Order: sequence, then structure tokens, then C-alpha cells
Amino acid sequence: MPNIVRVVDLCKNYYLGDVLPVLRDLQLEIDEGDFVALMGPSGSGKSTLLNILGCLDRPTSGSYFLGEVDVSEMDDDALSDVRSRYLGFIFQSYNLLPQYTVVENIEIPLLYQGLELNDLTRARCVELAEMVGLAERLDHRPFQLSGGQQQRVAIARSLVNDPHVILADEPTGNLDSRTSDEIMQMLTDMNNAGKTIIMVTHENDIAAWARRVIRLRDGVIESDVRNRQ
Repeated sequence: MPNIVRVVDLCKNYYLGDVLPVLRDLQLEIDEGDFVALMGPSGSGKSTLLNILGCLDRPTSGSYFLGEVDVSEMDDDALSDVRSRYLGFIFQSYNLLPQYTVVENIEIPLLYQGLELNDLTRARCVELAEMVGLAERLDHRPFQLSGGQQQRVAIARSLVNDPHVILADEPTGNLDSRTSDEIMQMLTDMNNAGKTIIMVTHENDIAAWARRVIRLRDGVIESDVRNRQ
């Protein structure tokens, strides 16, 4: 499998009076179609790494290749284009717009791409809503949905632009154990269908769903273990 993500000598510092190193000379390769869980204690650098991989933040030094393209030196407009075309996001807090319906929330990444919404794009969003079990909730707004249903909307939204990589930040953090298992089964099905998934979690039982678990501590990779092929 070719690498879809590769970071070389990646460093990230924050400047709060003194220099605070968060990631230190990180080397990482993730193959296309893999399912990786990033773990580590608070302050280990896992969320910072996910933000850089999601083109939401920039490294202080080093390189980040998405496919064959070094995105670490791109300007803000180019990074925005990469996010909208090649990446899908799932957040712990769902990040749904409260005034929009299920289908309208799923459409949002298409708007970021500057695409004109029409019957075809609407049909695509309806299909994704049905795929995640929300066929009876198409016109509901977030406040009319349970936490698990809101996360299903977020999963459908992450797929609407047919992304190369899906980045999930604590996707089950606000959910009970039964709903968490349902969400993780959906992510596993997506991965089995070929999607590359990179997920931050602090829960061992959630990480066990991944193919590979990378643990960070003090900005370096402490261990890198494969659960399954």
C-alpha cells in the first residue's frame, strides 16, 4: 500500500513567553486504507498532530506529505482547498449548525468547495443520511436528535466530498457505550470499504477497533502497535 500520510522531522512549538515544544522531530507513515488510533496523556501532542494532519495548523518545522504533495508550506487558501477536497472531519462535539436540517448539515463541505447545490448533490446527501440510519430524520435539526444521531450526521458529512482521509477527534467522547460501539462499527465499515481513518481517543476499548495504535508522550512516538491487518 502507498503512503497517504507521511511526516518527516515534524516539530511544533508554541511560544508562551518561553518555547514550549509539543511535537519533536516526528517521523510517521500511514498507508492508504489504514485505521490508526492516536493515544497519549494530556499534553502528549496527539491533538496537535491531528490538527496538523487536518491542515488546521502548521508545523514549526519539518514536512507533511498528503499523498505525494508537501502541504506544510501551503498558504491558507491552498490549505483550505486541501481540507475541502481531500479530508473529512468528525468531532467530539459534532459541530453541526443548529439552524440547518440533517441534509443541509451534510451538504456543508460541498459549499466550502464552491459547488452549486442541486438535485444531484441533494440526492447524494439524502443517500448518505439513509446510509447512516437517518432516513426518518432528514428534515430534523440537531436539537431534535440524540447525541448518537448527531454523530451519525457528522459521519455522513465527513463522507460527502469522498475524502482521501477521515480525521476523527474523540468521535465517541460524548456517547454512551452502546452508541459508541454503533459509531465505531460505522467507522470500521467505512475503513473496510477503503477509507483511511486517523482517530484521536483516550479510551483503550475505542482504540481496540483500530488496525494500529500509536501512543505519544511528550511529543514523540512512544509505541506503534498493529492490532490487526
